[in-house]
Amino acid sequence: MIKDTIVDGFANAPHRSLYHALGLTDEEQSRPLIGIVSSFNEIVPGHVNLDKIADAVKLGVAMAGGTPIVFPAITVCDGIAMGHVGMKYSLITRDLIADSTEAMVMAHGFDGLVMIPNCDKNVPGLLMAAARLNIPTIFVSGGPMLAGRLDGKKTSLSSMFEAVGAYSAGKIDDNRLKVCEEKTCPTCGSCSGMYTANSMNCLTEVLGMGLEGNGTVPAVYSKRIELAKHAGMQIMELVRKNIRPRDIMTKAAFNNALTADMALGCSTNSMLHLPAIANECGIEINLDDANRISEKTPNLCHLAPAGHTYMEDLNEAGGVYAVLKELTKKELLDTSVMTCTGKTMAENIENAVNTDTDTIRSIDNPYSQTGGIAVLRGNLAPDGCVVKRSAVAPEMLVHEGPAKVFDSEEDTIRAIYNGEIVKGDVVVIRYEGPSGGPGMREMLSPTSAIAGMGLDKDVALITDGRFSGATRGASIGHVSPEAVRGGLIAYVKDGDIISINIPEYKIELKVSEDEIEKRKAETTLKVKTDIKGCLKRYSEMVSSADKGAIINKF
Repeated sequence: MIKDTIVDGFANAPHRSLYHALGLTDEEQSRPLIGIVSSFNEIVPGHVNLDKIADAVKLGVAMAGGTPIVFPAITVCDGIAMGHVGMKYSLITRDLIADSTEAMVMAHGFDGLVMIPNCDKNVPGLLMAAARLNIPTIFVSGGPMLAGRLDGKKTSLSSMFEAVGAYSAGKIDDNRLKVCEEKTCPTCGSCSGMYTANSMNCLTEVLGMGLEGNGTVPAVYSKRIELAKHAGMQIMELVRKNIRPRDIMTKAAFNNALTADMALGCSTNSMLHLPAIANECGIEINLDDANRISEKTPNLCHLAPAGHTYMEDLNEAGGVYAVLKELTKKELLDTSVMTCTGKTMAENIENAVNTDTDTIRSIDNPYSQTGGIAVLRGNLAPDGCVVKRSAVAPEMLVHEGPAKVFDSEEDTIRAIYNGEIVKGDVVVIRYEGPSGGPGMREMLSPTSAIAGMGLDKDVALITDGRFSGATRGASIGHVSPEAVRGGLIAYVKDGDIISINIPEYKIELKVSEDEIEKRKAETTLKVKTDIKGCLKRYSEMVSSADKGAIINKF
């Protein structure tokens, strides 16, 4: 306990004097000190409500006999950072968040933690910190945004990016674009589809680190405030029982998370984040685990961008627990795992009910018999690449076509808007990997431009960077090894034939070995020399995408 090392005894009188400077009474100093890691800020829509969540958590902690202390964590809004240099700084914040949280906790000796994240890298970054620190911890997110309403139908941010493509193709005018702009994102919260933020918040429930509803209760619902109070109360129970993150996030828990990932149709970014979190627990997850689990896990949900349902619909249908209950009908989960409730998963989901089989398909009537994510391998990606197959049109599951090669996202977008991409093409975007980017930019703009121009059923995209959870279509990311580290993607030329077979998990560059060796001898890899600061450090230290883009692990 903190009082044993920082508060009690004559030698700690200076520490106590500083606590008094904070206005903490002797009574407060005698109780467990609970760090509340709040990601509140005024630039990220998913985080602008977190001050209210933090206040509710503080009340819960105090009601249960603890002393709550708030300190901050940063986050980047991927939507605002999208399509420019800002996106290079998104993935790197995952490690900055983990490191800075570690520093704050170790310096101040908290007895327990309540993590309040909500957006893409903020959730995994704090899960990494929780695993690394391994003191009692619970998560409560800020919750998803409500879906927008346009022409009587629900919509979300991915539709807004696609509207830009439609505008560029002359399919909509200025007035229509303005209407879309004003009605797409109607409330605070993480964007309303099964994008990365919501994927990771849902998987936090599955991992056992968040209470029921953490991933699905909308940000603007009063139930979200109640959930925060319960999280504040529950951390005190975890402290009393000394239940720690690594007691909860076991190998079985990560297998459960991969299984739920496949059923929910989560973002491909989960294939970066789950291995990174597991690494902090001393557990290895590789891409072969994902395919093995995907092969036996039905895809039960087609939330946006894959389908017409949204996070609010998943919440009304019974949430994550209802999906888990469906999966138990074919014994696909280890429900004996411990969770932050102090109970097993089996106990948690005992009374869960699926009330909407349009939003959550029954286990006997899935969208597909295999999971929402597939890992492809072949000479173009011997260490693997990732696609959200649940969001791929059936006619694009198998595709072969000529390469159109670009060395940056910006060059790709210009070519798309200039009409240089035609039906049948395979767009290759390289030098956007973890090291080569650096930062492995999420590229929603080119995929949305393709979709908005009506080419998503005719054109594939391949990159050593990554695609947004809001992406749909045959968008294949995380190609490993990446271009800057000599991956074959560095040697592809315009017109080369690339074969993609998602059902068979294959991706091939149809160029002879002799020609490839000739190109390797003639090609100089494009290493960026004008980067500095945290980007330079990240570029030099980050692993490949297939290992989770983990720092210091090559």
